[in-house]
Amino acid sequence: MTGPDQPATRWDDQWEDQPAGTADEPVSITAYPNGPLLVRGPFEILTPTGEVIPPRRRTVALCRCGVSTLKPFCDGSHKAIGFTTEQEPPEPQPPLGS
Repeated sequence: MTGPDQPATRWDDQWEDQPAGTADEPVSITAYPNGPLLVRGPFEILTPTGEVIPPRRRTVALCRCGVSTLKPFCDGSHKAIGFTTEQEPPEPQPPLGS
């Protein structure tokens, strides 16, 4: 989260990006404890009208708390509001078609 005189910054800009992979690499989404969803791999993010939002990175953090000023990307606002997630992660589900 930033002050009124500071531009918002993306939370995922604090890390080094992962090296480029292949198009066959699976996309993974990880729920970061008390924070955003981390999306890794080859993916596209679209607006409701179907326009591509350039991700700028191979790993991006998507807002899960609903307060980010850079939605769909996380700006770290979850820390300022004390956003918390469930304590226990859900049980892994079998892949579709198995």
